[in-house]
Amino acid sequence: MITVCDVGPRDGLQNEPDVLPAETRAELITRLAAAGVPRVEAVSFVRDDRVPQMAQAERVAELVAESHKVSGTELSGLVLNERGWERFRTTALARVNVTVAATDAFSERNAGMPRDEALRQTTAVLRAAAGTPSTATISVAFGDPFDGAVDEGSVIEIAGRLAEAGAGEIVLADTIGVATPRAVRRVTGRVAALGRAGGHFHNTRNTGYANALASLEAGATVLDASVGGLGGCPFAPRATGNIATEDLVYLLEGEGVETGIDLDALVDTSLWIAGVLGRDLPGQLARAGIPARR
Repeated sequence: MITVCDVGPRDGLQNEPDVLPAETRAELITRLAAAGVPRVEAVSFVRDDRVPQMAQAERVAELVAESHKVSGTELSGLVLNERGWERFRTTALARVNVTVAATDAFSERNAGMPRDEALRQTTAVLRAAAGTPSTATISVAFGDPFDGAVDEGSVIEIAGRLAEAGAGEIVLADTIGVATPRAVRRVTGRVAALGRAGGHFHNTRNTGYANALASLEAGATVLDASVGGLGGCPFAPRATGNIATEDLVYLLEGEGVETGIDLDALVDTSLWIAGVLGRDLPGQLARAGIPARR
């Protein structure tokens, strides 16, 4: 069965102009878990002044841990360095996420350091986290907003080093939504040869859902998505939202791919968070409605 990871509480909310209180963020996580989403990226352990939307990560994790409604859902946290790993260890979160950019330009803006230094820190966290389920994401794997095209060989080299450091799975992120299915199949297939592979797609140029299917065809077993299509990246100009979790689940169901997710409850969650934010979200299914089951 494919693992759908909802990244809305972290990647989705980090680009929002409003900073939601820890209690609201915890409720979003709880609602996603209650809908049967198998994995939720709950928080990131970053500096509050850099990404204020992710402040009080430990408090969010504490509130979620107190809820009986998250049973059966794996909760993860994003860690960018060893300080973040130390913060992660104080929580009950089950999976550690690390990320490294495929390019120097994006790494400098996103992590404040060259790619190779970021990769050194990332692999150090993975080694320190040995025994903890881990995911390593390669951001801007298909295109960089500052440098343009990304060398495929460089992405595979990074994937190899992450695998050697102990990453349990490697996710390729189309951070700015420039990928098309042929490139996704090719690169994902090479990463899948190293171990468990996944895809994280933005729908900036309306190719995100086609890319998700292409990723599955190439051997990916993990797909990231964000409830309502929330998201973007505060360090990537004109970045728009992730593919919407409910739209992805609808697509997968139609293709005969089991997810274990209650689509009606997921749509309700999408409508709820849209109400909290006071605006319509990019996801289409919540607006169009779920038709009679095929």
